[in-house]
Amino acid sequence: MANVVVVGSQWGDEGKGKIVDWLSERADVVVRFQGGHNAGHTLVIGNVTYKLHILPSGIVRKGTLSVIGNGVVLDPVNFLDEIEQLRAQGVSIDTNNLVVAENAPLILPLHANLDQAREEALGNAKIGTTGRGIGPAYEDKIARRAIRAGDLADRDLVVAKVDKLLFHHNALMRGYGRTELTRDEIVEPLMALAPKILPYVGTVWKILDEARKAGKRILYEGAQGTMLDIDHGTYPFVTSSNVVAGQAAIGSGQGPSAIDYVLGITKAYTTRVGSGPFPTELHDDVGQGLGERGHEFGTTTGRPRRCGWFDAVLVRQAVKVNGINGIALTKLDVLDGMDELKVCVGYRLGDVVLDHLPASSVEQEKVVPVYESLQGWRETTRGARTWADLPATAVKYIKRIEELIEAPVALLSISPERDDTILVYDPFTD
Repeated sequence: MANVVVVGSQWGDEGKGKIVDWLSERADVVVRFQGGHNAGHTLVIGNVTYKLHILPSGIVRKGTLSVIGNGVVLDPVNFLDEIEQLRAQGVSIDTNNLVVAENAPLILPLHANLDQAREEALGNAKIGTTGRGIGPAYEDKIARRAIRAGDLADRDLVVAKVDKLLFHHNALMRGYGRTELTRDEIVEPLMALAPKILPYVGTVWKILDEARKAGKRILYEGAQGTMLDIDHGTYPFVTSSNVVAGQAAIGSGQGPSAIDYVLGITKAYTTRVGSGPFPTELHDDVGQGLGERGHEFGTTTGRPRRCGWFDAVLVRQAVKVNGINGIALTKLDVLDGMDELKVCVGYRLGDVVLDHLPASSVEQEKVVPVYESLQGWRETTRGARTWADLPATAVKYIKRIEELIEAPVALLSISPERDDTILVYDPFTD
């Protein structure tokens, strides 16, 4: 049985929720391996819509084990609130179907305070974070200051770590002219939550190893997108974690051999939330139309997404960096009714044409897209169940994308509805 990693190949918001939900129906275990509650997945099952931020998409599936790996930073309050919200929608959640890695770092109120203070201080140069403390929590992990989920069993350990955290954070808050926090303001609420968190805490690497030995199908669920990766994205306008496929192994305590297939979720055009370079962004009626038809608003932030033409250069780069075996092409139906479509096939930087997005933030802002024009289609793609149901020019558009990004389409999504999915290759069984 194959173990599948799902990653976004653009700047996130590629429609991972539907695809992950579609795959989770076939999986025995679903694992979140990076990020925090700054990510958002919307699942539509029947007439019910579920909005997930930290819980794996498998949580809404009976008989599926959901795992939050060590690569995730966990906000205890958000974690418990999300559990209660889903329970109110009839989802059964207990320690039999949800486990949190004992070595997952926690997000505390002081992290959100610092995140927001920094963004305000940056003014027009702000990164565009969600202000939820994800970045500062990862900083404390790297600096070996983090309180981890398993630490909640030892009050003395928590107190000692909070003192160390406050020594660092309060110095920064003084610098920003913000109110400092006391030990009790952090420790007491955290210890009050501990009895609710600890039952979910387990040894994730061991649980996953046993699942693999038992022949279970494991789905590693990525959040955000490759171009938001801390190393490989449009730095510094990126998230604070590695979001690429290799992180699935590191962020869950598995070796590289645990990954059998990498599926890159890819939108049929391009969107981005927040600040940072976006070579194919459209500031005209076409861009506005894509946003309106695609309902392009962030699941977590509600912020409108910037929209532009499909960037084959960027996606091809994501294919190489992730080792993507195939893509799930989403939201093709948003392009219905357009007479002409454009695809970016290169970047012009001065007198040079590049076949990749440069790492320099200065050069990223300067590149000018080189476009190839393709014929659009007037017919609707919604409701298509096979390639034969699609307009001929839509098939040509898809085939050209495959050529340019050097990866095949494994799944094709033509609407938010689960049944509007054409399966070319099943990553779990083919």
